Amino acid sequence: MNVEHHPVVSREEWLAARQQHLAHEKAFTRERDRLSAERRALPWVKIDKDYHFQGPNGELKLTDLFGKHSQLIIYHFMFAKDWQEGCQGCSFLSDHIDGANQHLAHHDVAVVAVSHAPFSEFQDFKKRMDWKFDWVSSAGCDFNYDFGVCARAADVAAGTATYNYEKTDSAEEEMPGLSVFYRNDQGEIFHTYSTYARGLDMLVGAYHYLDLTPKGRNEDEIMDWVRHHDRYETAVKTSCCHDEQAS
Repeated sequence: MNVEHHPVVSREEWLAARQQHLAHEKAFTRERDRLSAERRALPWVKIDKDYHFQGPNGELKLTDLFGKHSQLIIYHFMFAKDWQEGCQGCSFLSDHIDGANQHLAHHDVAVVAVSHAPFSEFQDFKKRMDWKFDWVSSAGCDFNYDFGVCARAADVAAGTATYNYEKTDSAEEEMPGLSVFYRNDQGEIFHTYSTYARGLDMLVGAYHYLDLTPKGRNEDEIMDWVRHHDRYETAVKTSCCHDEQAS
């Protein structure tokens, strides 16, 4: 909608329109609650594979990523070997993690970012972004492949790679996603949920602010305006969140 030629009405007419929209908002809230309950009721898959990660003090197991918590959210951050910067879209989302983590850490939830690059390769970028959340490497194990955020080069070339639970010829070797795990009192770990693509919108608080404004998200393609938060003054528009790394 062109905001320069938007309808302007009396306060009474606005109130009537707002009340009608409020009914739709309440219906959406109830549907969101129903969907969240359905998500929590999904069956689980027990994790028997021995995944290993690299952190600041050496090798870690999946159970180590939970810390003292029973619930673990992993953000699959797009940062491949030899990249100089992380994906812009992943960085946009990750700018929201530390604020949430101040509360999640006190509500039995650990949040950890996992990337495919060796641990040492993204430390400078993490420091540059001034992020505090835990971020580890899955280099050398199948974790990224098993949870649908990395594809083999041969599958990408053949158009048979899978992303967001379906085969697609638009998949790349590195893609974003989120996975959730639960650890019971016996130390068993279960995969409870994963989401990809637009399913990650719920983690991006800035988008929800934009959705309240007259211009909305105001983008031609998803996240086409987003930059690393220290690059907004000098960034050149690109069509892909990691074109710079791949060039």
